[in-house]
Amino acid sequence: MISDALYRSPALRQFEARHADLPLMQRAGAAAADWAAQLADNRNRPVLVLAGPGNNGGDALEMARLLRQRFFEVCVVFAGDPSKLPADAQAAYRRFATEGGATQSDIPEGKHWSLLVDGLFGIGLARNPEGIYARWIATANKLAVRDACPLLALDCPSGLNADTGLSHPPCINASHTLTFIADKPGLRTGDGPDHCGEIRVADLELDAVSEAPPDGRLLLRSHFADRLRPRRLNTHKGSFGSAGILGGSKSMVGATFLAGRAALKLGAGRVYLGMLDPDAPAVDLLQPELMLRRADTLLQADLQALACGPGLGRSSEALRLLEQSLKAPVQLVLDADALNLLAEDGRLEGNLYNRVGPAILTPHPAEAGRLLGCSVRDVQNDRIKSALELADRYRSYIALKGCGTVIATPDGRWWINTTGNPGMATAGMGDVLCGLIVALLAHNWPAESALLAAVHLHGAAADHLAKEGIGPAGMTASEIVDAARHLFNAWVRQSNSL
Repeated sequence: MISDALYRSPALRQFEARHADLPLMQRAGAAAADWAAQLADNRNRPVLVLAGPGNNGGDALEMARLLRQRFFEVCVVFAGDPSKLPADAQAAYRRFATEGGATQSDIPEGKHWSLLVDGLFGIGLARNPEGIYARWIATANKLAVRDACPLLALDCPSGLNADTGLSHPPCINASHTLTFIADKPGLRTGDGPDHCGEIRVADLELDAVSEAPPDGRLLLRSHFADRLRPRRLNTHKGSFGSAGILGGSKSMVGATFLAGRAALKLGAGRVYLGMLDPDAPAVDLLQPELMLRRADTLLQADLQALACGPGLGRSSEALRLLEQSLKAPVQLVLDADALNLLAEDGRLEGNLYNRVGPAILTPHPAEAGRLLGCSVRDVQNDRIKSALELADRYRSYIALKGCGTVIATPDGRWWINTTGNPGMATAGMGDVLCGLIVALLAHNWPAESALLAAVHLHGAAADHLAKEGIGPAGMTASEIVDAARHLFNAWVRQSNSL
C-alpha cells in the first residue's frame, strides 16, 4: 500500500531522536545496498560512492560495506575527518574500515562506473554546496551521463531542499532516490521531480504515522474515492446541476469555450457561458450543447456552481461582474483574470473572505505572487508556505499550480499532486482545470473533494495522453477534455467494482 504521508525535516529529526537506540543507519544502509545491487547490473565496472561529512555519509559507508560483502567493487570517496563524524557515522566508518574498506580523497580519473551513489548531504543541506563537494556533485552528474549509468541519491539529492523542493546549485540529478523513514514534500514539488527520478521510501521499520500526524499528504485517488459513485438510473439533467462560466472578453472567448467543454464532458447537467465580448459567437459549433448568454445575464440563471475568470479580461465591466460573482450564493471558482483583479482591488479581498461558503482559487505562481504581494521567486522558494498563506488570507481552497501542484485548505491542511507532465505547459490548460472543478461542484461535491479530484484528474488525463503518444510535446488543452472524461468514468467503474 502506498503511503501518502509527507513529513518535513523537523519531524523526521524528532523520529530519529526518539529511536536513537535503534540501528537506523544499518537499516538505511541495508535498504540502500539492496536497491544499489539491483541498479549496478554491470559487474565489470565499479560502484562510485560519494560519502559526506554527516549522517548521510554514514548511510553511504554502511551501504558500501554491504555491497563489498556481495563482491561488488566499490570506490568510496570521502574528504572529511572520520573523528569529526557524528557518532553513528563514526561507527559506520569503523565497520567499513574493519572489513577492509578504504576511502579515497577525490574522485579517481580514468574509470567508468556501473552506478554512482550520492551520500553527501541528504536532507541536511539547505544552501548551495561549496568547495570540493560542489565539484563532486557537478562531476557525478557528468559521469552519470557519460557512462549512461544510474545515479542513486540517499534520502534526498544533495543540493535539493527536502522541505520546499528548491534546488541550490549544483544539485545532484538523480535517476533514483531512496528516501528514509517517510516521504518528503521537497521531493515532490518545485525542482524536486527534476532531481529525484524514481522515488522509493525505506521506512527503516518505523511507522511514522502512528507517532505523529503527517505534515501533509500526497494526493491519491483514495482521498476522493468515496465521491466516485455510479449514476442512478432514475435521473435527469437537473440531477447533475447547472454550472456557469463567466469570461469571454474580446479575443479570449476560446478560454471560456475550453472551460465550458470540460465542464460539460465531466457531466454537468447544464453549462451556461456568460460572454463579455458583444461580438462573441451565439453558439459553440463544436459543442452546441453549451448555452451562451451575455455576461450580465449569466447570474440570473439557476446555477449550482460558478466559475469566474477564463478569458475574463481586466476591464471595468469585468471588475463589476467579479464583484457580483463574489456575492452570488453558489459554490465559486476564481481563475485567471479574476485572480488578477482580486489582487489589484483591495476591496474584493474582504468580499471574498466574508462571503457565505469558501471559494476555490487556482493561481499559477505569477498570479499567486500578485495575490500575496511578492515575487514569483518568493512563491516558488516555498510553494507549500505560499499556498497555505493564500488559503488563510482569502479563506479559500487553493490550488497553486505548477510541478507538484499544492492544494491547501483554510484550516491549514495541504496535499501535493504528482500526476501530470510537461505537456501541460501550454495555453488553455488552466481553463480546462477550471471547467473540471466547476462541473464537480455542480454535481454537489464539497469544495475540497472537487478540487482534489479535478487537480488529480487533470494531470492523470495528460499522463494518459502521453502514454498513448499524444505528447508531451504538442499536447493541447482541448485534448485533455476527452481524456479526462474517459478516465473519470473508468475511475467510477473501478471504485464500484471493488
